[in-house]
Amino acid sequence: MTIIKSVYGRRVWDSRGNPTVEVDVILEDGTLGRAIAPAGASRGAREAMDLRDGGSKLRGMDVQQALRSVNEIIAPALVGRDVLDQTGADAAIIALDPSALKDQLGGNATVATSLAVLHAASAAVKKPLWQHIAEIYGRMPSIPLPEIQIFGGGAHAGRRVDIQDFMIMVPGANSFDEVMEITNEVYFAAGDIMAQKGRLAGVADEGGWWPIFDSNEEALETLVAAIEKAGEKPGERVVISLDIAASEFGKNGNYRLALEDRNMDSGALIDMLGGWLDAYPIASIEDPVGEDDPAGMIEFTRRFGKRVQIIGDDYLVTNKTLVENAAQEGACNAVLIKVNQVGTISESIDAFLAAEKAGFGSVVSARSGETEDVTISHLATGLGGGQLKVGSFTRSERMAKWNECLRIQDVLGKSAFVGGAPLANTWWGRKTYGDKK
Repeated sequence: MTIIKSVYGRRVWDSRGNPTVEVDVILEDGTLGRAIAPAGASRGAREAMDLRDGGSKLRGMDVQQALRSVNEIIAPALVGRDVLDQTGADAAIIALDPSALKDQLGGNATVATSLAVLHAASAAVKKPLWQHIAEIYGRMPSIPLPEIQIFGGGAHAGRRVDIQDFMIMVPGANSFDEVMEITNEVYFAAGDIMAQKGRLAGVADEGGWWPIFDSNEEALETLVAAIEKAGEKPGERVVISLDIAASEFGKNGNYRLALEDRNMDSGALIDMLGGWLDAYPIASIEDPVGEDDPAGMIEFTRRFGKRVQIIGDDYLVTNKTLVENAAQEGACNAVLIKVNQVGTISESIDAFLAAEKAGFGSVVSARSGETEDVTISHLATGLGGGQLKVGSFTRSERMAKWNECLRIQDVLGKSAFVGGAPLANTWWGRKTYGDKK
């Protein structure tokens, strides 16, 4: 039987020690599906909101209200439904809270429930989650290219540097396993360099090294040095990826780099980032300007969209309509897919498919507040999404997801790894595959 018998939410804890929501969906034959809601520190203004209790207990972060949303409101609407009807289940959840921000039920309540339904359906048909996703959405599964943090920053590291993520990608690798090996070498080379300079101070929220630098660009210089120390030539097998997260230090087209005591307008920020693109082997850049700066995003895309992948995160918040609008306006050429930004798996798939239709790339992403839940490894694989951003190369909530990809690779085979294909339209791709235009 595939009928939902019960839905139950409980409080568990995320990687930052904050409460979060876990949901069990149990079918009439006892089959169980379970999922946990992640939480972001850097949030777009238009993304679904976690419902927190406020007050003094647990610094206001408790989730008893969100649990009541699951157990008293969502559960009665799902019990008796066919778990194989994911779209119908999500539509029932959305009908209970049609607000764009899911601020009535809480995005943490809706996303954990939606994903638990997906897991229960996968268990009911006795297929791996990635395969179930591929089949219900008519996709060709593939092993994604990882985007892995080496230095954390911004909201993930006490704003010690302004830029949020300094990452690497290994599009020149032949398998997911090879990506992990190369990343290991680069990650620990970066740590060695920091130690030699007397600047090794632990790790940030997502497991990357804590950034003790005198300027944002020094982090880039150190990342290049780490790639070289690992025995790689920057820009060959290994490239750099940045998450600027400009909404975190800018408003209304005005930006402040606190580390460098610099104020700049949108044009100056774009020029600075353009200089970095000229000087360093950067193949991907996320939220280069703020979510409230569409003119800046359009201009950045006009100038650099044929050179690098330009990802909208806070700018697009996994929203189908925003993706479609961005495509029409010429803003971005890729979207970050975070299920909890929009609240249900169905709405996330809508955004993914809208991006694909527009010719955008997609990156399935974790959040800074993560758990042992590995759903996104299966989501990126099952959708054939091409890219996966989890965080760094340390901390178990991150490695659980990378390791799950290795297990999936054992089933699909190394030939299912997409390699550098998602970056085919960047400078790296044209250098590697030839300019097809």
